[in-house]
Amino acid sequence: MFVLVEMTDTVRIPPWQFERKLNESIAEELNKKLANKVVYNVGLCICLYDITKLEDSYIFPGDGASHTKVHFRYVVFHPFLDEILVGQIKSCSQDGVHVSIGFFDDIVIPPESLQQPAKFDEAEQVWVWEYETEEGAHDLYMDIGEEIRFRVVDETFVDTSPAGPSSAEASTSNAAEEDQKKEAPYTLVGSISEPGLGLLSWWTNS
Repeated sequence: MFVLVEMTDTVRIPPWQFERKLNESIAEELNKKLANKVVYNVGLCICLYDITKLEDSYIFPGDGASHTKVHFRYVVFHPFLDEILVGQIKSCSQDGVHVSIGFFDDIVIPPESLQQPAKFDEAEQVWVWEYETEEGAHDLYMDIGEEIRFRVVDETFVDTSPAGPSSAEASTSNAAEEDQKKEAPYTLVGSISEPGLGLLSWWTNS
């Protein structure tokens, strides 16, 4: 679930922090910049693990701050494919079951990856597994707040960096649409279409 990623960055330290130890100032600046941010094709950054190398610091003309190239390792949330995680159902929609693991909410289990046969209950706004037994079908509801075990089968990174200015007409006409269609920078796709996966209550004895 969590991996150590080697990174390199140039860190700017303002003059009023020169009295502090360089490592402390750099660690604080790196966490300000990266913590709780998604790095494209890397994952969700959690916190600085350690600094492996500091190169020479420079002060450029017109800027009293120091600039230091830093090599460091960062703790990143980036589950590998086929990893099994446990989360809570946040909501359900026609698009599938939306899951949260507390600090990360952009997880979706699409309808085709649910236990089959499944149906969406419009009245309750939840997905239902129509579990077949010798006595007939039993409806097992995927209620909001229930713990769910799922397998990570895919991931999607979206480059959300600002785009260059377009024509005035395009920018005004698309402004509302862009606000509505803000995509998550990092999304996990899960599956529960195998025995042992799904709501924990399905597989544990009461």
